[in-house]
Amino acid sequence: MDPLLAHDLEVTVDNPYAERRSVQLDGYKVRYWFYDADKQHKPLIVMFHGFRGDHHGLQLIATELRDKYHVVVPDLPGFGRSEPFPAREHNIPNYVDFARDFITALTDGAVSPDSGSGIVVVGHSFGSIIASHFAVDYPSMVQRLVLINPISEPALDGQHKGLTKLTEFYYGVGKKLPRALGSKLLSSGSVVKLMTDVMVKSQDPEVKKYALRQHESYFSTFANRDVLHEAYQASVSGTVAEVAMQLTMPTLLIVGAEDDLGSVQSQETMASWIRSHRLEIIPETGHLIHYEAPVLAAEYINDFLSSPAPEPLDVHDQLPLADTTESTPDQLTGMTPIIRQDQLAREQAAQQAFRERRDRDDRSAGDEHP
Repeated sequence: MDPLLAHDLEVTVDNPYAERRSVQLDGYKVRYWFYDADKQHKPLIVMFHGFRGDHHGLQLIATELRDKYHVVVPDLPGFGRSEPFPAREHNIPNYVDFARDFITALTDGAVSPDSGSGIVVVGHSFGSIIASHFAVDYPSMVQRLVLINPISEPALDGQHKGLTKLTEFYYGVGKKLPRALGSKLLSSGSVVKLMTDVMVKSQDPEVKKYALRQHESYFSTFANRDVLHEAYQASVSGTVAEVAMQLTMPTLLIVGAEDDLGSVQSQETMASWIRSHRLEIIPETGHLIHYEAPVLAAEYINDFLSSPAPEPLDVHDQLPLADTTESTPDQLTGMTPIIRQDQLAREQAAQQAFRERRDRDDRSAGDEHP
């Protein structure tokens, strides 16, 4: 049997395009969904969903890609139908370890830290933090990286830090209240609707209705409130930006122009720190690209994966070496003048080339009409 198909198989009833499977890792079971699990030779994509979500959030994009790729979407440990980590905090390092163990088990060791073979890894929102940190820790396992609505700035430093503090208070209260009352607050339909309304920027009523229906169905499928609180703390304390300098593989960033969790300016700055990257900005779209523009996102992903890698930026040779243990905001900010200087030089060179072209055209026109 193909090693990619070697795990126990269950056919889902809620998605005719995917097969539900499970794998036992280090003391916990992970449920995952395999899109188009045929025996054709196709590249493998593993996708990691965002905070409070499960695999359903990425199924529209996965379904669009299934004809050309094997797409696997697990429920992150502690969410959806996957079991939580036993006796381990639900933080970024442990989710990175999960990604390593899951991909190794999924491929029966064909892709592992020592195999020298990589796959395509995709992450949305909190999943982008997991995917990027995993790509830095285990670069040989990631052939190409795709980040959808990546977290480009610390939540408490962004343009909506007041809302973040309020959200942090909400999760803190939910953890401290008596268990039944706290769990009820954290699963409140009114709060889920408010979160959805804030994140969706599309004016299409059908898109809004679909996003709300998805969140009402799957936004509260966390294992318990302790898992939720730990994962929330991880989601607001980590960013893609802190490891952007260390990403060595070709990277695609797909960004919503109206994403409240990461301004276009912060996304452009962060992207410029990645040596080989491509940045796609989708207008009139917020933090839920996987609901608001899934077909376009899938098109960007397919085009990126089927095209030559973006040319590395020469300016990175001038950048200070990244601290392999911790990239501080000061370190990242210190890179900005170098990046801007390079961008200015590129713009000036383009303007000079335009002027020279215009002068040549003017001289040629003069020669033709004495």
